[in-house]
Amino acid sequence: MTDIAVFGVDFTSAPRKVKPIVAAEGLRHGAVVRLTRLVALHSLEEFSAWLAQPGPWVAGFDLPFGLPRELIEQLGWPTDYAALMAHYAGLSRAEIRERFAAFCAARPAGSKFAHRACDGPAGASPSMKWVNPPVAWMLHAGVPRLIAAGVHLAGHLAGDESRVALEAYPGLLARELIARRSYKSDAKAAQTPERLIARKDIVEGLEQGRTRLGLRLKLSHAQRDELVADASGDSLDAVLAMLQAAWAAQQPRYGWPEGADALEGWIAGA
Repeated sequence: MTDIAVFGVDFTSAPRKVKPIVAAEGLRHGAVVRLTRLVALHSLEEFSAWLAQPGPWVAGFDLPFGLPRELIEQLGWPTDYAALMAHYAGLSRAEIRERFAAFCAARPAGSKFAHRACDGPAGASPSMKWVNPPVAWMLHAGVPRLIAAGVHLAGHLAGDESRVALEAYPGLLARELIARRSYKSDAKAAQTPERLIARKDIVEGLEQGRTRLGLRLKLSHAQRDELVADASGDSLDAVLAMLQAAWAAQQPRYGWPEGADALEGWIAGA
């Protein structure tokens, strides 16, 4: 049985010293996924350089890869994925915010945002959201760099099939273990003992293989302590995304259901 290199990335659209992009790197051997290291990437340039590492690997990225088809058609944007992403990358954040805000303003209260088919099953925020969390900016900063790196965006865009990029959502896996309990915060005042206990419970559940992914996480004592101690949850989110990638790596079509919309995308494990 050969080892498969699997990665998970907790992405931010504005990485910096205090809030880097965090990449978890690991190896899947059968039903065991061993974390080999955590990498902090302090700029988008560092992220692009990290993406260039040779395969074979499969990686889960905590950022949306697509937009709702309803939104795209309403705005008259291209319905070819590569053309759409080129168009989106060419817009400024101010232009995106203006168009998205106008779209929302024309819709009834309670259904302002358009959703992708995978948002509901994953419990994810709409990918057009530009605040709390600003996932629209994550797509704007991240996907063009994935395309420029020539990786294979499974289901979306053919690339180097030895380097496979999938959309992941750590919250989907975390909820399986701790339901709706909060386990992270960037705000110092909100970094409570309750959230620390929740992170411990997630790590314990992953090590025991108590999720429907059927995988067990293997950590050193130091790694376990690091994941629990990181009150922002970024390191743990990267590891959760890595496990989603490890699961998808062994699935037909990387876990994409039949008929999933290539324009919208799919979240691994949803």
